[in-house]
Amino acid sequence: MKVLEESFSPLAGIDAIVIGASAGGVEALNQLLPALPAGFRPAVLVVVHVRADSPSLLPELFAARCRLPVVEPDDKATITGGTIYLAPPGYHMLVEPDGTISLSVDPPVRFSRPSVDVLFESAALCFGDALLGIVLSGANDDGARGLAAIRNAGGRCWVQDPQTASSTAMPLGAIARGGVHDVLTLDAMAARLRGIGQGSAT
Repeated sequence: MKVLEESFSPLAGIDAIVIGASAGGVEALNQLLPALPAGFRPAVLVVVHVRADSPSLLPELFAARCRLPVVEPDDKATITGGTIYLAPPGYHMLVEPDGTISLSVDPPVRFSRPSVDVLFESAALCFGDALLGIVLSGANDDGARGLAAIRNAGGRCWVQDPQTASSTAMPLGAIARGGVHDVLTLDAMAARLRGIGQGSAT
């Protein structure tokens, strides 16, 4: 599969980034999140499919490796730029119109709670064309509908190149749904994200 890199992607106006991952996604996040520079402007909200019956170790893992603060948010937490928010195990994480985070125990979506689709769709309603959505490695098609919603709202949509993903189902599902602007390697994503943090369009 050819890796697409659109040089005209309008990234300077991005206020928030939403990222979805499942199987193999922690490794991908471990390449992307530590690449974000200190002073990075957008908020970053992340859903990783994790077991609900035990505390997640991801906040501590990424806090030790990232230049930005990493938190597992409480319900009604205000979204702040330059902060990485990780969805707590067993809760859907949604973006509310007032710029806060809502945690929900509604039934799983696409067999998952937290659900990538739930985060992406709610963020698209809130941020519109100031949103970037990213789908990484994963073993189901969660995120495909949400990424299409982001595109329909005017946001930008990236997918990890399936040839580089440990599990290809999530990237391929998003591509098949038709909501993707760019299919990128993790190195290319990291470079573009650093450009957003510096206020430039790639």
